[in-house]
This record gives sequence, C-alpha cells and structure tokens, in this order.
Amino acid sequence: MSANSYDVVVVGGGSGGLAAAFRAASHGARVAMLEPGELGGTCVNVGCVPKKAMWLAADLAERIQLAAQLGFDVPAAPALDWTQLVQRRQRYIGNIHASYQKRLDETGVARISRRGRLLDAHTVECEDGTQLRAEHIVIATGAHPLKPELPGAELAGVSDDFFALRSQPERVAIVGGGYIAVELAGVLRALGSEVVLLVRGQRLLGHFDAELSDQLAENLRLQGVDLHFGCEVKALERQHGRVRALLHNGPEHAVFDTFLFATGRAPNTRGLGLEQAGVKLGEKGAIDVDAFQNSSVPSIFAVGDVTGRVTLTPVAIAAARRLMDRLYGGQPEARLDYDNVPSVVFAHPPFGTVGLSEEEARKRFDRVSTYHSRFRPMLQSLGDGQVRSVFKMVCAGEEEKVVGIHLLGEGADEILQGFAAALKAGVTRRQLEDTVAIHPTSAEEVVLMR
Repeated sequence: MSANSYDVVVVGGGSGGLAAAFRAASHGARVAMLEPGELGGTCVNVGCVPKKAMWLAADLAERIQLAAQLGFDVPAAPALDWTQLVQRRQRYIGNIHASYQKRLDETGVARISRRGRLLDAHTVECEDGTQLRAEHIVIATGAHPLKPELPGAELAGVSDDFFALRSQPERVAIVGGGYIAVELAGVLRALGSEVVLLVRGQRLLGHFDAELSDQLAENLRLQGVDLHFGCEVKALERQHGRVRALLHNGPEHAVFDTFLFATGRAPNTRGLGLEQAGVKLGEKGAIDVDAFQNSSVPSIFAVGDVTGRVTLTPVAIAAARRLMDRLYGGQPEARLDYDNVPSVVFAHPPFGTVGLSEEEARKRFDRVSTYHSRFRPMLQSLGDGQVRSVFKMVCAGEEEKVVGIHLLGEGADEILQGFAAALKAGVTRRQLEDTVAIHPTSAEEVVLMR
C-alpha cells in the first residue's frame, strides 16, 4: 500500500464515524478518518452530552425546591452560577475529546483534520488536495439544525446556539414541538428562565403515544412553561437589543432575550461529491441505504443521521459496528435491526418509549389491549409536587405480546433499558405479571399495570 492508501476511509468523526473506525481497526483494517472539527460530532459537542449535563443541573434545581418542602433549610430560589456550570460541562467534554484521541492513537487510526469530498467510488480528496484511496468509504457526516426562511430569521438561534450561551437568558422563546424543543424548554424553565414554547401543530412529539404526549404538555404547564399550540411565526425584528416576534395565535407579549428554533434537522450531504460518485440521495438529501447500510455504490456506505434513519446516537454506533463486522469481521449477515429501538426525551420528568404507540398498534393488529398506571412518585407526593407519572403498555394478539412500552415519569430513562430488552425478546403481559415487583419504586408499576 502507498502512504495514502487504506482499507477504509471514514468521512466524519462523530459517534457513527468513530464507532466505524474503531471497530474496523479492531478487525485489523487500515483506517483513515476525516474530521475537521472536534471529535464526537453533534452528540458530544452540541447534543446528548452537554444536553444531559444541563438536564442534570435542572433536575438538581427541581429537587432543591422539593427539599425545602421536606424541611431542609435551603434558599427559596438558590442562585445558579451559569458560567461555572458551563465550565464544568466543557471540561467534561474536553476529557471525552482526549479519550477519543488517545484511542485513535492506540488503535492506529489515522485522523486527518480536514474536510473531504468524493472523487469516485474509491477516492476521497482532502481540502488541501491530498487524495486517499480505499477499498471502502463510509460516510458518517451527521446532520445540522434547520432554521425556517422568514423575515428576521437571522436574529434567532438554533439548538447549537443554546450550548453557546454564556449567561442565563431571562425570557426565551422556543419554536418546535419535537424532542429538542421539549428538552430545551424544560431545562431553561427549571434553571429559572421564563420560557414560551411555540408549537405549530396541536400536540407535542407527534410520533409518540398521544396519551402520554398530552400528559407531558400538562406537566410542562405545571412547571411554568407558557405553551402555545397552533402558533406560527411570521417574522422577527430587533427591538432595543431584544427580539420581537410577529406571531399568529401566540402570546400577547412576544419580546424575548433569546429566540431559538428547534424545527428539524437536515443531513450533511452537500459538498461531499456524492452525486459525482453516483451515490443516490433521498428527497430530503439523506443518503439512501439498504438494511446493510449499502448505498447505491457498492464500495460506499453510510451510517447515522446522514441516512435519516432513526436519528439517535446509539443507532449510529450500532449500525457502524455491525457494518464493520460484516466488512472485516467475517460476519456476512451482520446488520442493525431498526425495529423496537428505545429512546428517551429528557423532559422533566423524562419520557421513555420503545415499540409501537397505541395508534400504530391499532393500525397493524386486529386485537390490541392497553394497560396503564397513573401516579405521583413518592418524592413528588412528599414535597406536594403536582407533576404526575403515566406508564402505558400496548399489547397485541390473544397472547398479549408486549409491542409498546411508554413511560413518562421520574426514572423513566433508567427504567426503560431493561424493559426494552424484554420487549425485544418477545415478552408477554403474563410474563411481566409473573414478575415480582420491587417496592416501593416507580419501576414496579410496569409489572403492576392494570
């Protein structure tokens, strides 16, 4: 091999790209990875990791308020040093960057800190003109947040800009009804900002179970989020250093310190030379791939958000690992099963879901049964909190095979993982009923639903 020749070139150093590079290298492949930015992509830098750090701080703020109700001598409104929180968050992320770089060095993956574009099915050209040849090319360039085209849109930010805040905004507008909008609204409100959530549709989280989505909206209102459905942003304009929004069906007072759009994401496929190499793209610009992550070109593959399929970090990682197991690990049938992927919206409390919603199940099966548990967690009850939990199970057929589990409540993010494994294995309601409950916990409600 020449100095610029590899078994596989990975374009993108986010979660999917790193997973592909590490797994290929573990199988003995010679790997190069192109990433001009910070390692870890969206998840580590402006997504999952910093979001969870902020969520944890917000969760502490809520628990401090409950602590006062239980008799602890704490200030009614404890002050947050936003700068210190951000510094600790970024220090944590810096440690992740260092860990990734150390592992790249140890595994022999050549990291090239430049952008690249395809010249053909086996050649990637770096922005400095260097050309890399490879038997296989993996595209893992992720996605980016979108901002609608409307007058004054440049005055607003997107989810990435939330993580660039170096002080806490007093009054914030967030546009969107998806998981990013819900998460940002919950974090900012719990940390003390006045939050207005502007939703174009008539419900939150349109692809989630409607019953729990309704309870989520009620929880947000109880926590003080000003929620407006059927709202449309017409324009934005500058007003004395703040942003004034012209809205249809929005709040009367529409002047904000910070205005954020959380209205979707688009795959990063522009400027990669995909069309020149013959790679087929879908309507929204995502790379078309089959069940094995194959693109329309036999030597080119894609994983993660750039494919538009189940845009979650663990999905990108799992798909990348299985792809490399197939190409270099002697496992010709290795591929990711995209059915029944669990996910969590880090609201307050979190909303975890796996499998089919009730609406989806009724479209697919003739016989559907549902079971519920509605309750206030013990800490909420002790502290006179009003936020409620709703757990729901969706079953199909005479044997009542569990096809959906939906948990809105304290601890749902941790509880769901085990039950997701059970659902994936084909558990029935009777088997869950036969499982002895752990008392007193929220998790026990999953096996006690009626």
